[in-house]
This record gives sequence, structure tokens and C-alpha cells, in this order.
Amino acid sequence: MDHRHGFLNGLDEKKPAFLHRSDRWMGILTVIENNRAQHQAWGPWTIGSVRKIKILSFLFGLMVTVLIMASYILTRDQKGLFLTPSPYHLTVESHPAQLPLNLSFATDYTVVREVVRSIVAKVDFSQRRVPDLRQVREKEPNRFQAIYDHLRRAFSAHLHPHAGRQYRLRCLPFFYIIGQPKCGTTDLYDRLRLHPEVHFTTMKEPHWWTRKRFGIIRLSNGFHNPYPLNDYLDLFDQAANQIQDHLTSNSSKTHKKVDIIIGEASASTMWDNNAWVYFYDNGTEVEPPFLVQDFVHAVQPDARFIVMLRDPVERLYSDYLYFGMANKSVEDFHERVSESLHLFEGCLAERSIRSCIYNTTLNNLMPVRLQVGLYVIYLLDWLSVFSREQILILRLEDHAANRKITMRRVFEFLQLGPLTLQKEADITKSPASNTRRPANRNLGPMLPITKEILQSFYEPFNQHLAQVLRDPAFLWM
Repeated sequence: MDHRHGFLNGLDEKKPAFLHRSDRWMGILTVIENNRAQHQAWGPWTIGSVRKIKILSFLFGLMVTVLIMASYILTRDQKGLFLTPSPYHLTVESHPAQLPLNLSFATDYTVVREVVRSIVAKVDFSQRRVPDLRQVREKEPNRFQAIYDHLRRAFSAHLHPHAGRQYRLRCLPFFYIIGQPKCGTTDLYDRLRLHPEVHFTTMKEPHWWTRKRFGIIRLSNGFHNPYPLNDYLDLFDQAANQIQDHLTSNSSKTHKKVDIIIGEASASTMWDNNAWVYFYDNGTEVEPPFLVQDFVHAVQPDARFIVMLRDPVERLYSDYLYFGMANKSVEDFHERVSESLHLFEGCLAERSIRSCIYNTTLNNLMPVRLQVGLYVIYLLDWLSVFSREQILILRLEDHAANRKITMRRVFEFLQLGPLTLQKEADITKSPASNTRRPANRNLGPMLPITKEILQSFYEPFNQHLAQVLRDPAFLWM
């Protein structure tokens, strides 16, 4: 999964606009335009060419300096930017600590701690309004109706004759691995696909429910043609054809049982609703009226889901190391955390916790993905449409300590048949997947003050998660 920070110029063919334009920005633009005009006015080479080259070099250096300063200011003074087209504008309260942190001053640390206290005081675990099935179906009538019509027209081309009749089997997944990123989902996927009864999509993480069906590959690249449902079903055709071969090869009148289940693993399915603001806005609500799980439930109300979680503090640091830019450092991580906390606090000053978590503009603006670690909000929203028995929640820490126990829980949840001791050993003893890169390991752990700040931020959410799951292990204390 690709994650980038920066401008999202491709969306809706609109470029980022300044919400609060000031004279300094007009001055910068004027300098740039004047330099461009001078450059265009220069004619062929003359005796004074050398002097003009010196002037041009000076102006070019000045312009580069101004642009670098502007870029720096933009990344620090983010409260004046509107990065993505949205039905509402995100305003953020100004704080003196939004300047680059000097870790040698205790006052900076005190200010950030006060920001966390302010956020915690506003935390509310109220339930979301769940749309009824009719609303979900009617929200995309043109999109899905066209897909269904196409499938009906193309269906005959894929039929197979058997006993004088024509058949074709198409499949959706029996289960989904839905989250969270940097929580061990890749390792779980790699182990589970070694089970002889389990088949996955031909590619890991298709991100169809959250992105591809809207025409999103990466938000930073804008919108493309939506991937139709037929394309999504194609990802399961290898398993579907194998099941069909089992069925058609049976000469008896009663088909024998085929022990194959199909899974799909996209870590974005649980949390990523960033596309809602472009498609489901009704002009009145600041919380998304529809979530990904509403559409999954409308199509597959009996599906099963596996969620892998880890200490959200460590998850965020791992996320930063994996997706961050060059020149990563523990000091840079601390500054990004501080900036993100200030932005989150500014949103909570005006909106609910759920509105801020699903705020597309805020999500793209924060230097680190704080919101992804607020597991209980996402889980409660999934439990608003699916039953607790349909969702298996695991901890990465438990999986790392004893993979055999974790995998047995998964096998039982998916109702898989027994394995030989050798096959179980092959699945549980293989090296862990997607471990931290050596260069990132050399950075060492985050700063102690960063860890303390993040622990205070995530604590109320972890407490509520432990209450919902009735398991104190999810406190991560």
C-alpha cells in the first residue's frame, strides 16, 4: 500500500488553493512572474550576454531560495491550506507549538502534553447512524446496475458444458483480512495461503472496496476509470475454476464436497474511507453517511473478517519508517507527531471524533497517520453492521510470541480441516514476512518523550477497545 504526504493535484483537476492568502504569497508570485517576463524579453546573444547570464543566475538562485522558503513555510503553516476538494473546509486552531520543536526546551513538551489532554477530554464513543439497506442500494444505482448488465451480457462467453448443460462459477471471498497496516497482515496472509484449503486473489491487497471501484489507484494520482465488479471477480477465477473442475469431474449425480475457501487481504478495508467525500456527500453531514462495510454487508452479509492489531504507538512508528521520506530520524518523527496532534486537536474543536477520523482533508494533511491507530472507532463501526462472531481480532504481539496458537485460532475461525504435523510446522515456522528494513532498524526506538505522548493519546481508545473485547491485553500497558 502506497502512502504519500503532499499535494494532491490530480483530484478533480483542481490544484491546492490557499484559504488565507496574504501579501507575502502575492509577493512571491510577483517575483516569479517578473523573472519569467525578464527571461522571455531577452533576445539573441549580444556583447552584454555575460552580464545577462549573471543577472539570470542571480534571479534564478533568488527564485529557488524563495521557493524553498515557501515550501518550508507551507509544510509548517498547514492551517492555511486546502489540499483536497471537500464539501467542508477544515480550519485548525493556531498554536505556538506548531513551529519546529526544539527538544531542549521543556515548554515545547508541556504544550504538546496539553494538546493531548485536550484531545482526550473530547473523546466520545457515540454510535454511528447506520444507513438502511435500501439507502445503500440506491446510493450507486447507475454504477452497479451497469456492472450487473455487463456481467449478464458477458456471462455466456465463460460457460462450460457439463451433462448437457452450461455452467460457470464465479466467487466472492469467504473471508477478508482487513487490518490494520503494519500490524502483521502480510505475515498472516503468507502463512494462511500455505494451507491447502485456502486460496487468495491472484494479487495481494487489491483495495477494490476502498479504492479501485472508485477509480482510485493512489489519491496523489487523481481518479481513473473505475474498476468494474467483473474485474474484481476475475481475481478469484483461479480458485473458482479449481472448484468448478472438482465439481464437473465428479461423474455422480450428487457433487462431492470441495474443501476450498477463498480469501482477500487488503489492509485498507477496515479504515480507509477517504473516497466518501467525493461520492457520498449529501451537503449536510460532516460524518460519512456510508462506510465501506455498509456496501460489503449489502453484498455479503455472512462474510467473515480477520483483524490483526498491535500497540498503536509502535504501529505508528513502524508506519513512519516504512512509508516515510528520506532523512528519517527520531527527531523528525517527534515533530511529525506533534504537528499531527495539533491538527487533530483543531478538528476536534469543531467536530466529533468520528468526523475527524474520517476527515479526508485532515487525513491527507497530517504528517503521520495518527487516526489509523484508533482501532476501537473502526471496530465499533464494523460491529454496527456485522456480528461479533463474524470478526476475529488478533494481536501481533501474541502472533509473534506463538504463531502456532494464532494460526490454530484462524483455522478454527475459518472452519478449516485438520493439518498434518509437518504441514502445520511449515506454516508456523517460516520466517516472518515484511520485517523492518536494516536501515530503519539502525535508527533505534523512538524518543522516550514521543512514546509517552503517544501513549497518553491512545490510552482512552485502548481502554475502550479492551472493554469492548473484554480482554485487558488490548490495553498494551
